[in-house]
Amino acid sequence: MIEKSEIESPFKNKRIFLAGASGAIGRQLAPLLVADGWQVLGTTRSADKVPLLRAMGVEAAVVDVYDAAALCRVMSEFKPEIVIHQLTDLPHALEASQMTAALVRNARLRDEGTRNLVEASVLAGAKRLIAQSISFIYADGPLPHREEDPLLAETHAVYGETVQGVASLERQVLNASLDGIVLRYGLIYGPGTGFEAPIAPGSVHVGAAAKAAHLAITRATPGIYNVAEDDGSVVIGKATGILGWDAGWRPDRQA
Repeated sequence: MIEKSEIESPFKNKRIFLAGASGAIGRQLAPLLVADGWQVLGTTRSADKVPLLRAMGVEAAVVDVYDAAALCRVMSEFKPEIVIHQLTDLPHALEASQMTAALVRNARLRDEGTRNLVEASVLAGAKRLIAQSISFIYADGPLPHREEDPLLAETHAVYGETVQGVASLERQVLNASLDGIVLRYGLIYGPGTGFEAPIAPGSVHVGAAAKAAHLAITRATPGIYNVAEDDGSVVIGKATGILGWDAGWRPDRQA
């Protein structure tokens, strides 16, 4: 069991900018941050979600990640030391009839949206950027996949656009002039996702996914981490060893 005292932050101003605070992972992550004494500014594109964020103890900023000027202004005024990128643009429960268009939007978000977040983070003086990626687009090869294994080709007939977006996100985060940390999540299930149980090999519970980001604030060294259940799909030794992460962690089981 990880005690709160073990994850106290060395950062001075205790400010986190949480992009995607109203999403499935954001809703799990925000209470963990607030409980640790972080001052959290969470983003949403919808003013209707402001009460939700405030109820979690989070300051709310209604801002679109594609509005680079507004994003830079909001982040520079807040001056976070940590930025957490949990933005996605996917339908609830990955509704099949909406996925074709959603994958195009999501790839753009990972590319252009990440570019704006990185720029705003650097200008605001942030020290660390933690970003959501995915662990289920590795190229065919021996299992389980390690972080250094190649991804599918960006020209892949079905997933090429997704791979391009993921590769752009990871490249931008890791090459930024701050500590860049990429969490390659498995397929998310649990509250707010539309899936109550794992939907494929290499899945991860939304609460455990949030906990990985929480631990990465103070424990991660820059780089890529597979964050999924240990079912033979991907190697999770970096996440368990460096972060002290447990795929079985759930909010309702903490002491």
